Amino acid sequence: MLVLGIESTCDETAVALVESGKTILSNIIYSQSEEHEKYGGVVPELASRKHLDVIIPVLKEALEKANKTLDDIDLVAAARGPGLMGALLIGLNVAKSLSLALNKPFVGVNHSEAHLYASMMPNAPEKFPCLGVLLSGGHTALVHIDEKRRYRILGTTVDDAIGEAFDKVASLLGYPYPGGPFVENLALDGDPYKYSFNAGQVKKNPLDFSFSGLKTNVLYTIKGQNNNKARDPLSEQEKHDIAASFQRAAFSDVVNKTLLALDKTPYNALILGGGVTSSRTLKKMFSEALPDLPQFWPTKALATDNAAMIAGLAFHQFKNEADSLHLKASPRIPHLI
Repeated sequence: MLVLGIESTCDETAVALVESGKTILSNIIYSQSEEHEKYGGVVPELASRKHLDVIIPVLKEALEKANKTLDDIDLVAAARGPGLMGALLIGLNVAKSLSLALNKPFVGVNHSEAHLYASMMPNAPEKFPCLGVLLSGGHTALVHIDEKRRYRILGTTVDDAIGEAFDKVASLLGYPYPGGPFVENLALDGDPYKYSFNAGQVKKNPLDFSFSGLKTNVLYTIKGQNNNKARDPLSEQEKHDIAASFQRAAFSDVVNKTLLALDKTPYNALILGGGVTSSRTLKKMFSEALPDLPQFWPTKALATDNAAMIAGLAFHQFKNEADSLHLKASPRIPHLI
């Protein structure tokens, strides 16, 4: 079965063609990062307008690279959420229009679930249950994945996602959006214990995450308790040390809560997904903490937002039934299903 997938949840416009949920024939991604860089983050209205401008050219390029036509498509899929409402509507409505025009079934895909599926596209774990670790600009969660690949949230962020925290800290240090790669590069020459930063702990659920306080600690370190108070500009070494200390705190929190979840349940593997998993530092920390547990990481092309993961997951989802063309976009999906 040939699936056409569309991703437009935030600031990437992507279209992919995937055969039988695994073989990627094309995966075209248009990034809007340059458009949003000067604002220090994604501007929803601008993102929606750019999706509208580029989605048809991206669709044509995906078809050309795969050497396919619209008539070859068996199933049309798009991310239904979570994400920015305006951005979601562009991709979802294009997918519905194609479904109607081609008389092909349509499936709406949970973007968060697709991030975890991306790590299983090349090779799936042999045994379940597995522990999913979702880390991206909009999401942070620990997820129970059973043998039928059903998902249950064990812990999630009560405020900011880890990727958003990296973007904010990069901005405070004077670097553009997206900030994760800048923070990691700065941290290479910094002292991770120079500043006693710590991520928040949530008493109600020890597996939940909180990065808002960590961001505030970095802010106060850079600008002082009173943001209007003048202080000397940061030295280059201070920037390196702040980045390293922040990254150590954020990633240690993720690893420690993963270990806590593993203490509660004997999981057979880790499934990691989301753009933050591109970090080499994070991979090293997980490898050192869990050397004997199988770990499934997405490839670089599948770590950030992309349409191949949407098309791949849609193939498995369609085995149940197609979705109605009345399916609504969901900016917030309260749980993985």
